[in-house]
Amino acid sequence: MRTEISTLGKEETLRRLFENSGFTNSPVVRLGEKETAGVATSHKILLEGVDFDLVYMPLKHLGYKALLYAIGDLYAAFRNPVAVSVNLGLSSRFCFEEVQELWQGVLAGAREHGIGQLTLDLNPSLNGLCISLSATGCQKKALLGKLPAPANMDLICLSGRVGAAYMGLHVLEREKASFNRDGKQPDLGKYRSVLAAYLSPEVKPNTVSRFVDTGIFPSTGRFVTRGLGDAVLRLAAETGFGAKIYLERIPLSNGTFEMAEELDMDPVTAAMNGGDDYQFLFTVPISQAELFRRDFQDYDVIGHLARPEVGAVMVTPEGAEIDIHAQGFTGVEEGPEAE
Repeated sequence: MRTEISTLGKEETLRRLFENSGFTNSPVVRLGEKETAGVATSHKILLEGVDFDLVYMPLKHLGYKALLYAIGDLYAAFRNPVAVSVNLGLSSRFCFEEVQELWQGVLAGAREHGIGQLTLDLNPSLNGLCISLSATGCQKKALLGKLPAPANMDLICLSGRVGAAYMGLHVLEREKASFNRDGKQPDLGKYRSVLAAYLSPEVKPNTVSRFVDTGIFPSTGRFVTRGLGDAVLRLAAETGFGAKIYLERIPLSNGTFEMAEELDMDPVTAAMNGGDDYQFLFTVPISQAELFRRDFQDYDVIGHLARPEVGAVMVTPEGAEIDIHAQGFTGVEEGPEAE
C-alpha cells in the first residue's frame, strides 16, 4: 500500500504520525521549573546524498540514528535531552508509509532516552530528503556548579571503540558500486559488526547519570561523529590546552582490523579520520583517575591534556609525536548553546 502525502494533506499526515505515540505536536517547547537550570540546545541537519544514502540506509534506522545525532552533543555537555523538534524536507517521491517508517525510528529513540516533548513539521523539498533537528537538554541539579575547569594533565577518556562505522560505510559503498555494475545481490554476512556500527549506533541513556552516581565530574566532553582526530582537535580548541593521544591506547574492534586489511587501509586512519562512531570523549581530572578506572572499566584512557604549546599530537609507541589533522578542519564549530 502506498499513500501519497498530497492526498492526505500536511495536517492529517502529522496527526497520523503522532496518533497513539504518547507525544503532542506543539510548536513551542515548554519546560517546567525543575528543567530550566543549565538549559542547552543542539542543532543538526542531515542531507540525502551527503550524510546518508537511502540505497542502503533503512528509513527506520535513519530516524533513530538522526535522533541520536541530535542529542549526543547534549550528553557530551552533561545535559539530559528533554525535547526534540524535527523538521523534514520531503520531495514528491516520498509517500506517507515511508515517512511513517522514518518517524518510527525517531519515536523509538525518543522513548529510549526519556524525551518528554517531540515535535514535527513537514516542508517540500526539490532535492530528496532533508532532516533538521533541534534538541533541548537540561543539566541535573547534582551537576550544577560541580563540573571543574579543564586543567593540564586531565585524562582524555573514550567511551568505546572507534573506526568500525567508517569501515561499515566503506563496505556499503563498495557493494553498492558492485550491485550497480553487476546487478548481483551482495552477501554481507561476514561484515555484520562493522555494518551494525554504521547503521545502528548506540548511545547509552545513562551517560550523564552514571557520572552523577559515581561522584566523578568530568571537565569537558565531545561527541565523536567525524572521527577521533576531529574530536581531539575540537577538545583542544575548546579547553585552550594541548592534547596527547597515545596510539597504542586507541580502542579498535576486530572488525576494524579485518576490514582495514581487506581494504588495504591503516586502521588508525579509519579511527582518526573516519566518522559516525557515536562515542564520547571526556576529560577527567587526574585526581579522580583511580576512581574513574574503578567505576568506568568499559572506558579507555587514551591520553591527557597538555600545555598549549604541545598542540594536538598522537604519540607512537616509540615516543614520536605526530600532529593530529582532521579533514575539513578549518575552524571550530560551536557546541550546544548553554543559557
